[in-house]
Amino acid sequence: MIKIAFYSAIVLLLSCIGEGDKSTKVETDDPYYSSAKPGLRWWWFATEIKAEDVKHQLDWLKSKNFGGVEIAWVYPLHRYQRMYARKYDRHYPVDTSAQEWLSEEWVDMVTYTKRYADSIGLYCDFTFGSAWPVAGDNIGKDLTTKIYGDTSFRQTLTFAWSWPDTLLVIDHLKKEAFETFANPIAKALEESLKGSRSALFTDSWEIKLNSTNKIWTEGFDSLFQSRFGYDIIPYMDEGLDSFPDVRYDYMMLLDELVRENFYKPYVEICEELGAISRVQCLASPTDVMTTYAMVDVPETESMLNNPNYSLIVSSSACLASKDIVSSESFTCMYGFPATYLREEQVADLKMVADAMFAKGVNQHFYHGLPYNPKGVDSIDFFATTYFGKGGSLDPHLSDFNAYMQKVSALMRKGVSYSDVAVYIPFEDGVMKGAYPKERQRVWVWGEYEMRYIDVAEETKGYHPLWINGHFLDKAKWDGEKLRVGDASFSLLYVDLEFLDYSALERILELAKEGLPVCIKRKPKEPGHKKSADFNSIIKDLMTLENVNGVFEKVIDHKALIEGEDLPAYWAREQKDGSLIVFLAQSKSKDLGYPVYSGQSYMKESEWNDLTFNYAGNSIVKKIEFKPYQSVALRISTNGDIEFIDINYIPEDPIVREAEPQKTYF
Repeated sequence: MIKIAFYSAIVLLLSCIGEGDKSTKVETDDPYYSSAKPGLRWWWFATEIKAEDVKHQLDWLKSKNFGGVEIAWVYPLHRYQRMYARKYDRHYPVDTSAQEWLSEEWVDMVTYTKRYADSIGLYCDFTFGSAWPVAGDNIGKDLTTKIYGDTSFRQTLTFAWSWPDTLLVIDHLKKEAFETFANPIAKALEESLKGSRSALFTDSWEIKLNSTNKIWTEGFDSLFQSRFGYDIIPYMDEGLDSFPDVRYDYMMLLDELVRENFYKPYVEICEELGAISRVQCLASPTDVMTTYAMVDVPETESMLNNPNYSLIVSSSACLASKDIVSSESFTCMYGFPATYLREEQVADLKMVADAMFAKGVNQHFYHGLPYNPKGVDSIDFFATTYFGKGGSLDPHLSDFNAYMQKVSALMRKGVSYSDVAVYIPFEDGVMKGAYPKERQRVWVWGEYEMRYIDVAEETKGYHPLWINGHFLDKAKWDGEKLRVGDASFSLLYVDLEFLDYSALERILELAKEGLPVCIKRKPKEPGHKKSADFNSIIKDLMTLENVNGVFEKVIDHKALIEGEDLPAYWAREQKDGSLIVFLAQSKSKDLGYPVYSGQSYMKESEWNDLTFNYAGNSIVKKIEFKPYQSVALRISTNGDIEFIDINYIPEDPIVREAEPQKTYF
């Protein structure tokens, strides 16, 4: 590849002149994204990618205090020409100049980009494939997504780089399908993955008809028969909505097949390529806490998804000893697909970011930056917040990113504090089936997705983390704490209608060893075939002295934070025994999609009387939240409180009436 050698020479020359930027070198102990600076998704539309344009945009990002990019290959602009014309009164002519997908010329430009990013101290990640969900032009009929009862069904992808060629979405239950899709992309990225370590990213699960009642693959029925001892076909024919117990068994097998045949080989191919696996497991038909634990960097998403969901991701990360919890941040913040595009307000962004920090996020990838040639700043992505030149955020980015870096780095020090483990109601979600219509959105279908759950109010001062059966199996009771990964818990809190038999058995084992358990109600067993001793196990559990349905009778110590109106917060325990606490501004609490423009507006300081109970000390403190400000503090083992400067003052936002959500396609 002659061009690669040429571009490498250019990069080497630039590197020798400037020797890169030392400010992005390791500032924390983390192996990835060590500067904690935010990155952003960089959409490469299917047009001719030129070295001078790549260099121009990366230099601009560097000047704006970004840490790096994730290249996401998407459609030619004329694919959505009518939509853009209708919204912006623009015209995008048909463009056939793009380097062919995975061609030598394509590889040349991707490799140049990675090497130039390295030379100026930016990280450069790659979406593994073009667009989403996972689809390829080499996927035959036997390897495509399947649904029960319709052999003609195919899910197509029509906004990838190679459009107008139609791609077929893979069968995520079949390992061969993923490998067929992945091998040519892995080969094309080999050269680009040399140099600094990159992440390969895969997005959230966005499979049509994802009702968990239809997804299928060859041999599913025979596997089901051998696993559960009965024939699922009659229930599939009638519809699983009428048989929640059968649906539970169906989902347990689906969970296993998706994890073993898609997520596991995904992580393995990243390892083979020397890359980091960064993954959104959101909405996959799996127990996502277990799935998130498989990857190097578990990623959440907001605002298309509410920030409270992120507690699932950060809980899994803590339990699996993952250092970084990343977020695809600011997606369609004001509404889908592009409400107030280029009119976003930095105070609103800070409000959302603070909500994410308070749920354990410590690395952000903004959504995002459109590829624009040098001298052009008019090209947009159809569903986003705009972080390019010429937008409303442009003059604020450097200072805002400095704030994001400071708090992200702070939220990586030490390990997440933990006290009360709350059993996640995954079983309830599977048994309930579909969300009510008012809670369904694009790619949002079922209760099993856990999008709207929250921990019980009485546990919130104890810095609760979610836990599931997978992590209970790994946990050990040492006589004082339940320990798993970086977490240590004093109590297990269980409040759900259905509880898996194996999880109940494990809870009884741990309770007999001495683990305090608060079980709020008597659960039922999910699944078609019931265990004869399920109720007797519950009876044995409830007779133990350390088990009770009243929380106050089981917990033997005060909450970490007490107060009438607790802010959203996150805490990290340090090696010296001190505790760093991030207290989010009140506007960040319990955010729901979408936010309205100017929702962050705050005229005066707010005060909150809080008591911090830590390391045997009880400290009463009146906390001032200045307009737009969150608070960070360090509590020493002797009870001293030191406030950490994370001050960043955005301009006052303009409060606008909520704009109706629109769909242009």
